Amino acid sequence: MKRILVVAAVIRRGDKILIAQRPLDKHMGGLWEFPGGKVEASEPVEEALVRELGEELGITPQQFRPLIRITHDYPDKAVCLDVWDVSGFSGEPHGREGQAVRWVTATELVQFEFPAANHPIVTAARLPSQYFISPEDRDEAGLLAWLDAALGKGAQLLLLRAPGLDERRYRELARACLPRCHAAGARLMLHGDPAHLQVVPADGVHLPFAALEKLGQCPGPERGWLAASVHDLAELRAAERMGVDFVTLSPVQATLSHPGAPAMGWEAFAAIAREARVPVYALGGMTAADEARAWQAGAQGVAGIRGF
Repeated sequence: MKRILVVAAVIRRGDKILIAQRPLDKHMGGLWEFPGGKVEASEPVEEALVRELGEELGITPQQFRPLIRITHDYPDKAVCLDVWDVSGFSGEPHGREGQAVRWVTATELVQFEFPAANHPIVTAARLPSQYFISPEDRDEAGLLAWLDAALGKGAQLLLLRAPGLDERRYRELARACLPRCHAAGARLMLHGDPAHLQVVPADGVHLPFAALEKLGQCPGPERGWLAASVHDLAELRAAERMGVDFVTLSPVQATLSHPGAPAMGWEAFAAIAREARVPVYALGGMTAADEARAWQAGAQGVAGIRGF
């Protein structure tokens, strides 16, 4: 089947995201979606975004950036969705074609039924552009200090790593971290073992690729988000088959934590990230200043330890 290129938008206003309901007489009618439409032959994607949002919603996007680009094959249709994050626009959105539209929070997105191709977009819409990862060389007091400092900087997604702690001490630390995160409106990922979530009700678990392989099967839906660390396209594909929600891909640049590991560079990173079917964070020598470059390379954003 010929693949159809479609532009779509995650439109934000404050803490709300705009979704639209597909007309009943269209393909997958009645399901909800992110507004957009087909890109015409030879039409630049950015121009298609502006045209489609004007035609469908009566708005003109003014601040927007790449969010995620994914392909999906339905039994009767093959699509490539080029999705943009729209954070500024003029006009008041309304269904110009008679479609229902609704403003919902990122958390509420999971309550609506979307076409299968939209599922990674829902995840990308719910994830921030920065992923804070704890340093390994801290004791419990040092890690709590790191957490408070990160939350003070506005961190929304944090990964708690503490390889020097045994299981009991790690879970005690996670119990202390979790209410701090939730009070700040942030989400906490635990590291290394999905069984942690049976004891500490955090927001998900992040696994090294080797640990993900050993699982044999994807944890159940009660595990929250499942994330993995990958280093090449083969590992990315394996992680996707295991049902991960997002990944970190590294090392993009040389890092102090892995001084001997060869860096892939931005070109190689982009070649892998643009093949992904889930959101990808760039990891390895990243700082907040690398965010825009990561977006252009197909990433959700950047993940960092010392650079943040």
